This record gives sequence, C-alpha cells and structure tokens, in this order.
Amino acid sequence: MDIRNETVTGRALRVSQPSQDLDNLLVELVEIAPPRPGPGQVLVEIVAAGVNPSDVKASLGHMPHAIWPRTPGRDFSGIVSEGPTNMIGLEVWGGGGELGITQNGSHGKWMVLDQKAVRAKPSNFTMEEAGSIGVPFITAYEGLREAGGVQPTDVVLVCGGNGKVGQAAIQLATMAGATVFAVEHTAQQLMAHTNKPVELFNSSVDDVADIVRQKTNGHGADIVFNTVGSPYFELANKALAKQGRQIFISTFDRAVPFDIFNFFRGRHKFIGIDTLALTSVEGAKIFDKLRPKFEEGLLKPFPINPASCYALADAAKAYASVLRGTPDRVLLKP
Repeated sequence: MDIRNETVTGRALRVSQPSQDLDNLLVELVEIAPPRPGPGQVLVEIVAAGVNPSDVKASLGHMPHAIWPRTPGRDFSGIVSEGPTNMIGLEVWGGGGELGITQNGSHGKWMVLDQKAVRAKPSNFTMEEAGSIGVPFITAYEGLREAGGVQPTDVVLVCGGNGKVGQAAIQLATMAGATVFAVEHTAQQLMAHTNKPVELFNSSVDDVADIVRQKTNGHGADIVFNTVGSPYFELANKALAKQGRQIFISTFDRAVPFDIFNFFRGRHKFIGIDTLALTSVEGAKIFDKLRPKFEEGLLKPFPINPASCYALADAAKAYASVLRGTPDRVLLKP
C-alpha cells in the first residue's frame, strides 16, 4: 500500500543553462510542490546533501549528457515521507550518478527515487554525516574493487590523499590492512581517519616514487589511486610495482606522455572509474557493504564543520568553495 502525505511546498535549486564561471553561477532558487512518486518509488524529504565537484562542473556545462533544466545533487540523507507504509519515516542515505545529472537531484527539499535506491542510514550517524558519504566513498570503493580489491600484503599509494575520495580510499585501504602512503602537492597534515599509520609526502620537494620504493625494499606500489590525474601521472607510473594497477577518476590534462615500454614491461594496468555511470540503486548496494563498517567504527564519516553547511540560498557560495579547494566536506541543508 502506498501512503501519500499532504505536504507544503519547499525550495529547490534549478539550473537551466551552463554558467560562465564560478563567479557567475546561474543557480536559481525556486519554490516547488513535492513531486508524486510513481509505482516502486518513494518521496524523500532531504535533510542534508553533499556538494561534489561533479555537481559544480555539471552546472558549468562540463557534463555533456546532463539534462536541462534540473536540480543538481548526487548525495543525500533524508526521511521517507511518501511510499510504502513500512518505509514512511525511515531515515535514509544514498547517492547515484544519475541524480542531478539526468534527473532532478538532492539539492532541494524533495527528491523522488526508486525505493531500491534508499537504505536506512547507519545508526551512529547524524543526518549531516550520512549526507556527506555518497560520491567519495562510492568512488573509492568502486575503484579499489575494479582494481581487484585490497589485500593486507598490498602497498597502496593515494595521490591527492587529502581530497574526499583520497580520504575514503585511505580509510578503505588501511581497513584492509594494506601498507598505505599518500601524496599531496604541498606540505600538509593528513586529514583522513586511518586504521594504521599512513605517511603523507609532499610531491613539490619529495621524490615520492623513490621514497615508496625505498620503504618497500624496491617493490613499489601495487595500487596507485590517482584522484587527480595528469599532475601525478608520471610519479604514479614510476612508483608502480610489477603488475601494479593505477586507478583514475579525474584529470586536468586529457593527453599525457605515456611510456609504452615501461607499461608493458611492468605488466601494469590502468583502470578508469566514472561513477556517473553508477545508478543510485547500484550506489545503495555499495552502501550495504559500507554500512556495517561505519557502524563498527572501522570507517568514519567526514568531520562536519557547521560553517560549511549552507542553506540553499547560499548555494552559489557553497558550490564555489568546493572547486576552490576547501578542505571541508560541503553540505546543503534544504
């Protein structure tokens, strides 16, 4: 049996055309009535929604398959307000590649989803923590899975270790018992929760590949999770062990110098991950794997800074802060 609640209108963000730049974001705040879910769907009242670089890039017109107009937002926590009786009032979390890209997303008061795309949030999470997890952990999990998984005997190097995906990858790799190193392009303190010690290198002064080989008796990295792409491409290739795997999720430059000889002599593998291709139903299945680890405390949510939790009216400021490199996990709270 489906239950329909009469609800008041709410606000949502609406993008109708690509923005010229971060200083001129064309993000409109509109008043909407709650959409009606169809068969097999639920209506979720959004409580907190993460802001990801992909959300902002889509608003800048960098996602060619994005529909217009739409409400952005790929990650969410919220409360089921309409749908099957047994789901009403359930506090849920989720995320998916179609949300905010090919259908209206989470940067608004209401969102309709396939009921298979929502899961009860971890019992020890606040709604803000639950809304922050989505894309970073889905990306990190899927990248490591595609690379064959992490074993306790593996050496893992995370390039861009203080980014949100980098932090998630570090958590997952140390949870698996691997030896983990990280690199940033400046001197920084590691921000990620870890299950064992992790060294963070500064690529502007350190010969990272040489240090990794020294610390692993010449072996190198079995997995390089390159969250940044081209700036770390050469470094990562030099650090790779025999049969090493390098994971890519983003880049600055599309074309990079490529030493084919070292690639095939090293028996290396390059793995591309595009979580826009993963639906919210597929994301929910990943959350099924992650939730017990979060509830056990082996994985931790991102710290939530109240100053980086924005109202929808301040969405342009929130969006700009993400692409300009804030260290905080940015949230919108409808």
